[in-house]
Amino acid sequence: MVDKNGNLIVISAPSGTGKTTIVKQLMLKNKNIRASVSYTTRNMRPNETNGLDYVFVTLQIFESMIIQNMFLEFANVFGHYYGTPTKETLEALNQGHTIILEIDWQGAEQIRMRRPESISIFLLPPSKEELKKRLTNRATDSSEQIELRFQEAIKDIEQYNNFDRVIVNHDIDTTCEEIMSFVNNSHTSEPAVNKKALAVIKSFI
Repeated sequence: MVDKNGNLIVISAPSGTGKTTIVKQLMLKNKNIRASVSYTTRNMRPNETNGLDYVFVTLQIFESMIIQNMFLEFANVFGHYYGTPTKETLEALNQGHTIILEIDWQGAEQIRMRRPESISIFLLPPSKEELKKRLTNRATDSSEQIELRFQEAIKDIEQYNNFDRVIVNHDIDTTCEEIMSFVNNSHTSEPAVNKKALAVIKSFI
């Protein structure tokens, strides 16, 4: 269990790695953990709920929020904006909750600059083959979009050395255990990237 000290945890991963599933499981196992609900300009998917998965807004509203400096971080991913609201996030941290930001590497970079005390974790798929399989099985994208996401995944993985810890997402329970172990012992002398993770990285880049 995480101490009530208002940790800010960034979890990034290539599309299809399973980070949303991991974040939901972390919240299920740790009552003090909350996920920040990002704002986005993309369309809502059939299995999503507005205000729970994302806050879906128009491009005009999002750009107005940027001008008003209402985001802790924001990025354009696959042609759509995503942003973490500053007010809600800081309020939850001040109440002692551990907050997870499920964001891409661009957003993670902004958080590192604005909140240097944050903990950043990068998740990897077990292999190229597994990532392709996961992207295809989601059945939410066309074959062209799947290929685009796969190529973007390679670019994402190139950013691995900017994170505090890199973890291979083989299965949900093991990955959650590794994340919590690192969060509770973030000053460990263990390397940020172990041999298993390095082998996966080398297979992509």
